[in-house]
Amino acid sequence: MAAGKIVAAERGAWICFQDEAGHTLRQSKARTWAPRGRTPVVAVSGKGSGRISVAGLVCVKPGHRTRLLYRVKVHRPRKGERRSFAETDYAALLDAAHQYLKAPIVLIWDNLNTHVSAAMRELVANRDWLHVIQLPAYAPDLNPTEGVWSHVKRSIGNLAVTGVDQLAAVVKNRLKRIQYRPDLLTSFLTHTGLTLDPEPP
Repeated sequence: MAAGKIVAAERGAWICFQDEAGHTLRQSKARTWAPRGRTPVVAVSGKGSGRISVAGLVCVKPGHRTRLLYRVKVHRPRKGERRSFAETDYAALLDAAHQYLKAPIVLIWDNLNTHVSAAMRELVANRDWLHVIQLPAYAPDLNPTEGVWSHVKRSIGNLAVTGVDQLAAVVKNRLKRIQYRPDLLTSFLTHTGLTLDPEPP
């Protein structure tokens, strides 16, 4: 992370933490309130299939409000269809982020096989405004985007949806709300223990 801060300062770049998450129609259970002696029941149809993938970037830069950028991809149960983001999907997200932020990007992400593939390395090499830093193995606590996923998961606990399109709409709605709360996004960074302050000499 120290190297990332140095590169970002030299280039006037944004530091963008990337991560992905998945959601299915079978949502997680969450605590709720109910009259004493009456167990709350969430009614579900038992029909429908599919899942969604979400790739997100928490983008930080000293003197600027923290940003959240994301892409949502719907996966339907079709034979041969990829059930995750491909290298080209990540490249499209990063290109959109670069255009939106109007500055170079220092990208920090984990060692997912798609992140470190030969195809991804080639896509990164063709973008002179992009510098990539890999997180250590098994270090989700260093990625503030994990805080975004946790917040979304809690907000849709016990949610019963009728189909994958409704699920995607709900998740997009929750992410849009977080986009308008830069202080919340900053708190996710604070929770990691990381700072944007330069390292002492």
